Amino acid sequence: MSKKAKSESPEAPEKAAKSASSSSKAATKSDTSKSAKEAGTSSKTSAKTTAAGGASTKTTTSDAQPKKKSADKASKKSSSSKKSADTTAKSDAKKKSEATKKSEASAAKTAATSKTAETRASTAKGEKKAEKSASDATSEAKNVDTSTSTARLAPAKVARLKQAEEVIANVGRDEATRKGTKKFKAVKSDFASALRVGEGFVLADLDASSTPAFDGGPKKAEKVMRKTGDELADLQERLYASERHPGGRSVLLLVQGMDTSGKGGIMRHVVGTMDPQGVELTAFKTPTKEEQAHPFLWRIRNALPKPGYVGVFDRSQYEDVLVVRVHDLVSRPVWMRRYGQINAFEESVVANGTTIIKVMLHISADEQKARLAERLEDPEKFYKFNPGDLVERSYWSEYQEAYQALLEKTSTDVAPWFVVPADNKWYARLAVQQLVLEHLRALALEWPEATFDVPEQRARLEKL
Repeated sequence: MSKKAKSESPEAPEKAAKSASSSSKAATKSDTSKSAKEAGTSSKTSAKTTAAGGASTKTTTSDAQPKKKSADKASKKSSSSKKSADTTAKSDAKKKSEATKKSEASAAKTAATSKTAETRASTAKGEKKAEKSASDATSEAKNVDTSTSTARLAPAKVARLKQAEEVIANVGRDEATRKGTKKFKAVKSDFASALRVGEGFVLADLDASSTPAFDGGPKKAEKVMRKTGDELADLQERLYASERHPGGRSVLLLVQGMDTSGKGGIMRHVVGTMDPQGVELTAFKTPTKEEQAHPFLWRIRNALPKPGYVGVFDRSQYEDVLVVRVHDLVSRPVWMRRYGQINAFEESVVANGTTIIKVMLHISADEQKARLAERLEDPEKFYKFNPGDLVERSYWSEYQEAYQALLEKTSTDVAPWFVVPADNKWYARLAVQQLVLEHLRALALEWPEATFDVPEQRARLEKL
């Protein structure tokens, strides 16, 4: 059969199809194989190219292992060096920090020390300045005839102040104040001169059991007090009768002293002999809240005696330079200024017509202890005992210093201090009575003239 016939037989298409399918598969296989070969060739080419650049992949991996080990060692060495450096740096930083802290602490300590020294110096300077201020104020108050002291007073008050100064200077020294009036045959006395605080006075040198200006004992003292009591009452009545008008005169008895010094006895045995209608007595206790809200002299000013009266202070403004100083209740500059303030205040009081008699009852430490013990032993005297008295007694030396200071700074020409030895109660009572008596005598008090027509009033009385 010819080639053409074979191709046109029925089986031919199928064979052709199979042949085509086989050819296609073969072609596909061939293409796949070829692609694989090409890929392999490409990979080999790439490998060769890499080798041409320095080494094949196999060669590169093989050569990199020693290098990697070497790099790891170097890295470890570097890391170790870094850690060592970090440790050293941290150690250095820590040392530096500690050194800085020490340096700062030292500097702070030095600064604090310097600041403390400056504070102390400033405080000392302030205290010295306060002392000088108080000293200056005291000097001004003593020199009452200077323009600085009298400039704030009216001319009439300046004249009265000078007159009061002359009267005070003559108390006990003038014959009239020593003998009394003819009506009362009183014993001569000069307690004022003997007890007055003068230049160079030292409290510690005064014997608390002594009896200046008196050479008798308890019985004689009692006799003298009876004889002069009538005269005292007469003079007090004259004061009440003649001076109860605006601008009239008055007397202020101010009594200070340690606990158990006998202030209560003075109130009973001296003030108690006067006519109560002409006496104004004030006992100053711990300041109330209202009093604390005002300057320390506010409550004192409110208690001053009216014209014609005898005012009596059981304790006084001087508590504000005694208790507050001993117990540090206010700063030193504050209580230092108060001496001058008190002097100026008393000067104005005297200029307004009040005679001030300042008495300190001076008791010894041994006598105070004996009197406290007596109060604890006698049930009838328990009411007099205060446990606080024992606390105050523990500050005995501090109080003595405070009293010495106030006596030096506030005993002025117009309001001098009189220190009365008070270990002997009978003497203290006699001395205070005589001091009041001598000052009343010095006022030369007269009975007031009638303010009405006497004959006319007599005639009217006759018709009734």
